[in-house]
Formats: sequence, C-alpha cells, structure tokens
Amino acid sequence: MHLLPSSNPNFTLFFTSQNPTNLSKCTLHIPRCSSRDSSSAPVIDHASALPYSDSTSYAAAAVVSTKEVASKRPTDSSPEDFLVVRRPAMESSVGDYDEDGLKSTAAIDDGLAKFAKKIPIFEPRERVESGSLQGKPLPVNLDLALYKAKVLNRSYRFAEAEEILQKCISYWPEDGRAYVVLGKTLSKQSRTAEARAVYEKGCQATQGENPFIWQCWAVLEKSMGNIRRARELFDAATVADKRHTAAWHGWAVLELKQGNIRKARSLLAKALKFCGGNEYIYQTLALLEAKANRFEQARYLFKQATKCNPKSCASWLAWAQMESQQENNGVARRLFEKAIQASPKNRFAWHVWGVFEANVGNVDKGRKLLKIGHALNPRDPVLLQSLALLEYKHSTANLSRVLFKRASELDPTHQPVWMAWGWMEWKEGNITTARELYQKALSIDSTSDTAARCLQAWGVLEQRIGNLSAARRLFRSSLNINSQSFVTWMTWAAFEEDQGNSIRAEEIRNLYFQQRTEVVDDASWVMGFLDIIDPAIDSVKRLLKLDQNPSTAPQDSLRRMAVIDDNYTDENSIGVYSNDNYKESDSGFDVDAFITERLYLDPNKLDYLLEKTRTNFAKRSRGKFSRVSS
Repeated sequence: MHLLPSSNPNFTLFFTSQNPTNLSKCTLHIPRCSSRDSSSAPVIDHASALPYSDSTSYAAAAVVSTKEVASKRPTDSSPEDFLVVRRPAMESSVGDYDEDGLKSTAAIDDGLAKFAKKIPIFEPRERVESGSLQGKPLPVNLDLALYKAKVLNRSYRFAEAEEILQKCISYWPEDGRAYVVLGKTLSKQSRTAEARAVYEKGCQATQGENPFIWQCWAVLEKSMGNIRRARELFDAATVADKRHTAAWHGWAVLELKQGNIRKARSLLAKALKFCGGNEYIYQTLALLEAKANRFEQARYLFKQATKCNPKSCASWLAWAQMESQQENNGVARRLFEKAIQASPKNRFAWHVWGVFEANVGNVDKGRKLLKIGHALNPRDPVLLQSLALLEYKHSTANLSRVLFKRASELDPTHQPVWMAWGWMEWKEGNITTARELYQKALSIDSTSDTAARCLQAWGVLEQRIGNLSAARRLFRSSLNINSQSFVTWMTWAAFEEDQGNSIRAEEIRNLYFQQRTEVVDDASWVMGFLDIIDPAIDSVKRLLKLDQNPSTAPQDSLRRMAVIDDNYTDENSIGVYSNDNYKESDSGFDVDAFITERLYLDPNKLDYLLEKTRTNFAKRSRGKFSRVSS
C-alpha cells in the first residue's frame, strides 16, 4: 500500500488490489480545523507529528491520533494493542453515515492498526502522549563532550569529567573513546578497580575489537604489577589490530623492564613490520643499541626516528643525552636546540638542556635555561628542584630552601623533591630536618625506585653520625626494594669494611654478583632487523660496519666514537667530525631571540618571575626555617 503525501487537504490513497495490474482509488477528505468547532473536528498535535522524508513511501503525516481514540482505550489492553494509531477523522465517498454524522471508518481503522504494528514509523503510546521525540544526539556532541572531559581532567575536576563520560557511554556505548578517557580518569585518582571494570565493560561493548581499550587496560595492569595479565592484554590489543603501534611498543617496554631483551626486540621488529616507520619504535631500539655500546647503530636509529617525525622532541632529547654521555658536547648542544625548536614549551627539553649546561660548566646558561622552563611551565616541580640544587651549589641555601618549598607545594606527592631537599638539609648539618624530609618521601610510596635511593641516602646519613645498626637496616631495606642497585651494595660493603668487618664486606660483594640479573645481548639480531627497515642491506652493513666483530671495539672509549659519514647525514647533519673526534662549532642559535619571537617571553623578566616566586614563598617560610638557616 502506498500513501502519497500532498499539501492539499484532499489526497489520494493508493492500495494494491487482488489484481496487481489494477489499482483502486479512494479519495479521502480531511476536514479543516477551526476554533469554533473544536468539539467535533479532530485536533492535530503538530509537536508530536513524525517527520518523514522523500525516501519513505508512506505518508506518516496522514495518521495522527485523536483525543477520542486515546480516551476510549481500555486500561487492560494487551501488549499487541500497545501502539496507538494516530489519524484524523476522515470522510469517504462511499458508505453509510452513523448517528454522529460521520461515515464509518472501521474497516480502514482495523487495517491501519495492523499495519502500524509492523512499521517503525508508528510510535509507542508513551512517546505519543509525551509529545516529543527522544532522538539520539548527533555524533559531534560526543567529540565535544570528550574534549570537555579532557579539559576538566587537566584542571583536576574529576567528578565533573566522570559525569560527562558516563553520559557519553550511555548515549554511545559502541564508541571506545569514552571508556578510554574514563578509565584514565579513574586511574589518576588511584581507583584502579573501577578503572578495570570500565575497561572490561568497554571491551564487551565493542566486542573486543577496540585495541585502544585493551592497550590502556594492559598499561593499568602493568602499573599494578600484574605482569602476566598485562602481557595477555597487550596480546589481545595486537590481535584486535596488528597495526596498533602503541600496543607493540608498550608490550616491548614491559619486556625490557623484565629483562627480556630479545623478546622486546622481536616485538619492536613486528611493530615496524606491521605498522611501518614510527619514531617511538626507532627511539627505543636506538636506546637499546646505546646501552649495548653500539653507538653507530644507535645514531642510525635515532636518525630514522627524527626522519619519521622531525617534531619528535623525545627523539632529539634521547639522542642528545647519548651524545652528552659520550662527551660530544657540541653535537649534544645542537640536538638540544633542535629539541627546543621541535617543541618550544616542552618542560623536559628545557630541564635536560639546563642541567647539561650546568654540568659542563656553563652555570649561568644552565640557570637561564631552567628559568625559561619555569616561566613556561610554572606548575612543574622538577624544574624548581633542579634550580634549587643549582642555587645551593652556586648561591645560597636559603634561596634553595624557598625553591624546594615551592616545588613541594606544587606537587606534594613528588618524591624526588622531598629526597633532594632532605639531602641538602643533611649537607647543611640539619639532621633532624633531613630525617623528617626523608620520612615524608617514604610516606608517599615505600616501594618505588626513588624510595630505594632515599633509604640508601638515609643509611649514609646514619652511618656518618654513628648510628651503625640503623644504617644496616636502611641499606637492607633499600636492597629489598631494588636488589639490582650496584651503588647500594657497594656502599654497604664499604661501610662494613670501614668497621673492620672485611669478611662481611666480601660476603656482601659476592651476594651482589650472585643475585644480579645478567642481561645477555648480542648484535646478531641486527641482521634480520635491518631487512625490515632497509632493503639495501649491503649498503647498511657497510654504513654500520656490521662485518666487524663488535667485541673488538673498546667498551670505554668515550671520545673515539664511530664516524657519522657523509652518506649517513644530510644538510641538517648534527656536529662536525674530523680526525675521529667531534669538534664543537657555533650553531648560531640565539636563545633570547627564539623565546622572544616564538614564545613572546621577555628574557629580561626571567629574574623578575623567579624573584616573584621567591618573595611569595619567603614570606610564608620566614620564621619556619629561621632555626634551620642559623
């Protein structure tokens, strides 16, 4: 049956007869409504009328409910009669009139009632009576809501963000992004059980086909120490999408922390095979090569990482740190400059570069770089911590205390700040204050690597003042957290030797060598790996000199490094090489001009911004630290 809509109140209803070649035509007349005859004329509720498109072959507007039909419907109607057929009173050219003067339309009513039960354009009673359509919001609302939730998370307004994300999940349960953001929101609040439940619900809602949820769930389990479960979830993420780089990389990092070097290499190679070039994969592989003292290979991989993404600040920084460890200061400085140009406001770039300059003797430049980083990131405690240590070494302890205080208030849960502050107070002879600060650091987290270093430093403090039993307990506690710390083992052995216990000292050294994790690594994997990243294997072999035995290369040669030859670099090559040594050359990079043009930061106001911070916190801490500074 086809109902053809028309703007005219008189429209034609076509329906199929038993003979498909013939169509019967029935003309229906819709009476016009007037305010004077509202009792007999039907009332059409335009607010509840269903919209219809040209693609719909039925005139849904021709069937609207009357008040009389709704009022006469029995209350105990069966579910089959639940749908209400909305129609106006119609006149027919054939048939008898009833006592009210209207023609009988029972036959048409019955037909439309049955038809309405099969076609979705007819609405249930509760939606008809409400007079409004409960439509699904447009997808653009999901994007806006997710963005708003992320903004709220950055402002630590987790409750508001969580409410928005729950609504997103209710409206769009099949979209995995809301589950990911909500899980991260709960994880930031240490609500790990709830975050796990959200990820599990998301995997079920997306039928296990969303790799982002699997990957975030794996990261959560890894942070909780559930290594086996994390492996299973990373595996599920790669099964859901083998081109999901984050899952391969996260899984490889997990294996690296577990000491499974070859497994990690295999995962990274698969990532490059399935996902193509990626700066994170190349960067991790480069760091592995640098750790194995294969610096030519490391440089090649760093170069690949920066080619994949020239704006990858992390790759430039990692490369710069490798060169700085090899005392190639000119090369490192140029790499730091490229890191800053790639990400001008990156707090890590300004921090690491500033510490580098201070360590090589450029104290004023290092201080300036840290101040720039603080001006760009006033909420970062690490920059203030390093600046406080720099000021303690080259300025005054009082200024250092003010900076430490400011850093601890920015992030009271940042353990390194409390530990570094405690170390400074110990050097100043304030033993009681140092103990309090060490205790504060341990109260935040007693199982982290920072806690292990804090216990070791506290043990040295107790050793220096003669509390020998306390020192032994602290060394033992530190090793219970991190049994691979060479510094702690040797410090404890030296302590016992100073006390005349040479046999005990030798036993401690033997214990270290017996329990340490031996990491076995070799260069054989490189041959198969380079088949993936470069088909021209012969030229790469000559470039990296893989035919040479890597064991014959000196392990401690810091200055005599392998050459970055002309075929390896381009016009943006880093550093100048001559006679097996890197030579420093002026790159012409002007920090003041850069921050003025790119960051709109006045170099002359750096001291003012720091002085403002120092003054504000000096007023608060005056008197509190008067005993300490005396």
